[in-house]
Amino acid sequence: MIYLTPSHLLEYLYCPRFTYFEYVLGIPERQEKRFKVIKGRELHEHRRKINPKYLRKKLGVIKKEQDVELNSANLQIRGIVDEILWLEDETLAPFDYKYAEYKNRLWKTTKVQATIYAMMIQELYDLPVLRAYICFIRSKYKIVEIVFNEKDFIKAKQYIKECFEVIISGYYPNPTNIKKRCNDCTYRNICICS
Repeated sequence: MIYLTPSHLLEYLYCPRFTYFEYVLGIPERQEKRFKVIKGRELHEHRRKINPKYLRKKLGVIKKEQDVELNSANLQIRGIVDEILWLEDETLAPFDYKYAEYKNRLWKTTKVQATIYAMMIQELYDLPVLRAYICFIRSKYKIVEIVFNEKDFIKAKQYIKECFEVIISGYYPNPTNIKKRCNDCTYRNICICS
C-alpha cells in the first residue's frame, strides 16, 4: 500500500507534476538541500529543545505531545506533526511551525496540511479536532488559528484522491497555472511547463 505524507500533498497542490516526477518516474526532489528547508529544520530542532514542557495557556492548552508520528490507513497518509495540543474544551489541535512570514493570509497549502493533520489526529485519538495553530517563525513566532468546517475536510480528501489518481494511473498532469513557481522548482530542468 502506498502512503503519502502531508508534504507530498503540499507539493501536489503547488504543482501536480511534483507527484508525477517523484512517484511515477521515481525521481527524488532533493528538497533537503534547499536553504529554507535546512534552516526550518534547524530552527524547529532548536525550538523543540527549548522549554519542552511549556504549555500555551492563552490557547487553553492543558497538555501537549511533540513530534508525534501519525499514520492513517483510512487516508493512506503518514507523517509527523510538530505538536498535538490538548485543549480545555476537550478537543485536540495540531500545532505546526513554519519557517515563513505571515502576510495577513494563509496559503491554501498551509490550511490543507493542517486539515490533513487534523483528520489524522481525530482518527488516532477519536476526539474532535476543530482547529489548528500555525506558528510563523519569521514573523516573530506569530501564531495564527485555523478553524475548520466540513468543507475543509471534504476538500482535503478530494486532493488526496487526485494525488493518488496521478500515481495509480501514471498520467502526466498539467503544470501549475502560476508560472513563477517554475523558477524555484527542483524539476524545472526536466519539466516542459506548457
